[in-house]
Formats: sequence, C-alpha cells, structure tokens
Amino acid sequence: METAEAARRFVAVWQAGWARHDVEALVALYAADCVHRSMPFREPHRGRAALAAYLRWSFEDEVPLDVRFGPPVVGSDGVAVAEFRVLAEEGGHASTLAGCVFVRFDADGLAVETRDYWHTADGHQEPQGGLFLEP
Repeated sequence: METAEAARRFVAVWQAGWARHDVEALVALYAADCVHRSMPFREPHRGRAALAAYLRWSFEDEVPLDVRFGPPVVGSDGVAVAEFRVLAEEGGHASTLAGCVFVRFDADGLAVETRDYWHTADGHQEPQGGLFLEP
C-alpha cells in the first residue's frame, strides 16, 4: 500500500475511532510488533496488546466531544505526520488535547512505529494559528 493511502486511512480511522473509543479499530491499524511512543520520556508500548492496554487506560476518564485530525503530510520513506485536536470532558472538566503523530508504515500499510507529541489545556480551545497545517 502506498504511504499516502495508508496515512489517509490512518487519520480517518483514528478520528472516528477516538471519538467512539473504539480500541479494536485503532489497534487494527498497527503491525503485530508495532512500537508506540506516547510521550518522549515514557517507556514505549510494544505490540498490539500493550497498545490496546494503553488506549483503554487513556480513554478511561475521557468523554470525547469533538475529535479532528488534519490531512497527513507524507514523506517519501514510508513516514507520515498528522496533527490532531480533541475537545473532551475529563472528570467533569473541559479539556483540549492538541498534538501530532509521526507514523512509519510497512509495505502492507500498517503502522510499525508511531510517536505522539501533544499538549493539554483547560477548557475548550482552538490552537493559535488555526487547527492544522496544510500539506
């Protein structure tokens, strides 16, 4: 599968899957031996089972209200990046999470490595300068 096609599928499934907390749909995007880094200084989640456990933990107290992913920016080496923004309620409080994901795909279009960088803010906000860069 071409990287551009895999990247478009990745962001579409993530946008819909995060909104529904559909862990199974999200994990299906990843290779069996994937490595997911949720923050630079955390231990990586290795394999689908570890990723699924992390996602369930992450979604535990979150009620997503609006999940958006920007169009992926695709490189020529199987790597793509996409920005995201999530308006949610957590523990009864409004929150905003904004960040980006870097994804390396295999020949089958499955994510073999992902890295997330994100920030949170109180309340529902839009990032300064707009939601997403255009590819």
